[in-house]
Amino acid sequence: MLKLMLVEDGKVLWETPLQARAWDRGTLRREFDEIEQEMERFGAVFLALANEGRMRMMRAFFRDLERPMAFTELMNELGMNPKIVSESTKRLRRSGLIEKNKEGKYRPTRTGEAQFLMMSVAMRRMLEILEEL
Repeated sequence: MLKLMLVEDGKVLWETPLQARAWDRGTLRREFDEIEQEMERFGAVFLALANEGRMRMMRAFFRDLERPMAFTELMNELGMNPKIVSESTKRLRRSGLIEKNKEGKYRPTRTGEAQFLMMSVAMRRMLEILEEL
């Protein structure tokens, strides 16, 4: 059975089967009800990362997590025009993925780091596995 698991220091924090038939119907119904209540929050994160430029921008932050990046650095490193960088940083900030410090430089939030890693790395791996099924 294919399962999705969150594990910290060897301790399973959460796990769930990735086949609907393996779920208890009541549990599945409750999960979908809870997802329905949080659609706006999910949508904000998915929309923020549903753009190649914003994904590249988030990836740039991970090259050196200790070094926030200025607007001009993002623009030059990614070869993007100022309007796109401006719109992208605004969307990423609204979704809570990045923040702007007192010096005007951007960096991922703690939550943003986790969301980006989960969404990009885990989703890529899951897609590879699911394509093999």
